[in-house]
Amino acid sequence: MALHQDMAHAKINLFLHVTGRREDGYHLLDSLAVFAGAGDHLHLSTGPQGQADSLTLQGPFAKGLEADENNLVLKAARALRQARGEEAARQPAAALTLEKRLPVASGIGGGSADAACALRLLTRYWSLPMEAAAHVAPTLGADVPVCLAQKATRMEGIGDILTAAPPLPEMGMLLVNPGVGVSTPSIFRRLAETGGITPRPPLAFPEAGWPTLDALIAFLAQTENDLQPHAIAQAPVIATVLETLATLPQVRFHRMSGSGATCFALFETADQAIRAADHLMDRDIAQAWWHWAGPVLP
Repeated sequence: MALHQDMAHAKINLFLHVTGRREDGYHLLDSLAVFAGAGDHLHLSTGPQGQADSLTLQGPFAKGLEADENNLVLKAARALRQARGEEAARQPAAALTLEKRLPVASGIGGGSADAACALRLLTRYWSLPMEAAAHVAPTLGADVPVCLAQKATRMEGIGDILTAAPPLPEMGMLLVNPGVGVSTPSIFRRLAETGGITPRPPLAFPEAGWPTLDALIAFLAQTENDLQPHAIAQAPVIATVLETLATLPQVRFHRMSGSGATCFALFETADQAIRAADHLMDRDIAQAWWHWAGPVLP
């Protein structure tokens, strides 16, 4: 029986601007990230005495993943133990079970969210301060710190400069993934080969936030996902997903998240998003697509 359990919620980039590139090759970004009700589930129970931390994978998207030393969940456990030294060495083994419900490598932060979720669970299990998880998170990947809090956040730099987003309206979201993989490195290569970074004036967020969905959409209309056209060039079905989302009843806005291939649509309410998902599933073209509909986290 699990002692602790938590959800690794999907991270959605409502916009994503590539603002520069460092000498070490890392790209600089500006993005507004929110979190959806969709997510992977992580369970933790006490492992056998004297044995190492372990991971079991299950769920609809577990196939093809390995519970080995390169898995971000186990990397998180190892990094947290190393950071706490003798204090963590005395802690009991953790038996982790990841129920993988989000598509893999799909532009919604799945692996990073899983690692962040593991850090949250392990700090509770080992009675460590949350600062320990915050210290370790950046060493696991650029998206892990934002996934630790799972709150709407402006991400800048390489994802390491985080600012709490101003208030957002309540809204519903539909996520759709067509089941194709896209290569993030090749997308960035194509970005460089086709003119590189788009010059833009600094983007100002409204201090008082967006009181309505109309206000948020007016703001998003001034933004782009700079990776979207390059992802479509690699996987044209993304354009088909976006075209299909645009035809759903009561949809207010749609775009690709991250480097793809997951796309999102915004609605006034979660109920509207759920009804739109029903319409989507009536389309023959969408039968093989993964989808989720529900609320955006506050």
